[in-house]
Amino acid sequence: MYDFKPDADLPKPERYRQLVDAAGALVDGESDAVANMANVAALMWEFLPGINWAGFYRVVDGELVLGPFAGRPACIRIPFGIGVCGTAASTGETQLVRDVHDFPGHIACDAASRSEVVVPVKRDGEVIAVIDIDSPELARFDEEDAAGVEALALRLANAI
Repeated sequence: MYDFKPDADLPKPERYRQLVDAAGALVDGESDAVANMANVAALMWEFLPGINWAGFYRVVDGELVLGPFAGRPACIRIPFGIGVCGTAASTGETQLVRDVHDFPGHIACDAASRSEVVVPVKRDGEVIAVIDIDSPELARFDEEDAAGVEALALRLANAI
């Protein structure tokens, strides 16, 4: 089994490269989407410092439904176009939010969250899920984080 915790001093691009490689090693050959999301949620929790939630929302019958995650209990259903996750799902674009209190319609599942990055996972051009990562730190995420999570989403598109 995979047993790796990255060096705390790794530059973000290298940290995300290792996260994507580790995720690939876990999902390759496994066809169960829930198992793959669960393992990747656990990896994100291990790899990414300063976060309080990491996981997936799946597209089910035209809305987002909570998938595997690490962190506190979360909202179960999110309509497309509502909040950060719903906006990412409806636009198909990454949402990088430095202060969630400034995001119109933000859904506060965990009052401790201050910043967030949400990346849509697409298969054949359609959004099938979003990767959602929250932090209690203001402005925790930047463009390097967005690029890293986008690389992860691309790697997972056929595994979830």
